[in-house]
Amino acid sequence: MSPHGFEQVQEAVAFIRAQLEFSPQISLTLGSGLGSLADELENPFVLPYAQIPHFPVSTAPGHAGELVLGTLEGKKVMCYKGRTHYYEGYSMEQVMFPVRVAHALGAKTFIITNACGGLRDDWHAGDLMLQRDLINFTGTNPLIGSNDTRWGERFPVMFDLYDEEYRALTQKIARAQNLDLKDGVYLGISGPTYATRAELRMYRAWGADTIGMSTVAEVMAARHLGARVLGISTVTDLAIPERENETTEQRVIEVARASSEKFKRLLRGVVGEMRV
Repeated sequence: MSPHGFEQVQEAVAFIRAQLEFSPQISLTLGSGLGSLADELENPFVLPYAQIPHFPVSTAPGHAGELVLGTLEGKKVMCYKGRTHYYEGYSMEQVMFPVRVAHALGAKTFIITNACGGLRDDWHAGDLMLQRDLINFTGTNPLIGSNDTRWGERFPVMFDLYDEEYRALTQKIARAQNLDLKDGVYLGISGPTYATRAELRMYRAWGADTIGMSTVAEVMAARHLGARVLGISTVTDLAIPERENETTEQRVIEVARASSEKFKRLLRGVVGEMRV
């Protein structure tokens, strides 16, 4: 039996429901430096990851490691205030675990956010990007292994990962807020090292607009479950191979936090108008 399989998901769900009878409409994963949106939920109920059975605990800087359940813009929302990453030593099954827990609790809509590096020299640190597609360059696939059909079919289609209705809504909200929302392809690597100059040139040639160390497994897990997914990135630095580029984790967190007000305003607008 898998240590993070179907039965363990049900145990985590039972524990959460024993603390608070709550059926979320939306699951929101908040990346590095973006967790403050969880502090704006109405009637919040907070559960540290460490208290939830089988739940992986965040160790990355800028990730609080808390599940916050409450109401945002009239919708029942569960916020993952921080996430776990493959580079922390967790298995892909563990990285997907929170997605499966959220779905089992009732969430059928997933908003997955991240902090990332920009590969386009006409973009700027602090820009927000609507994810149009992704490239999995983590070196593995999160769904490798025996397939439990209670989660989804053996060969899930990943042709259209992101929900077009949600993307169009997000673009409409951004226009109404006079926000210059970029639109692009996110490329996920395993980390924890930042990319070399040669790698950055390769990623750019492949059509990637941003690069990061998260998101891929969570998006694939949600689509495997048949959920609807929206992805939004905060560009925290520019990873341009022709420039001097010495990004630090602290700089990533600082830029994400500095951009958090427009990020939160956009997310609140989107959540308020989502059909879920």
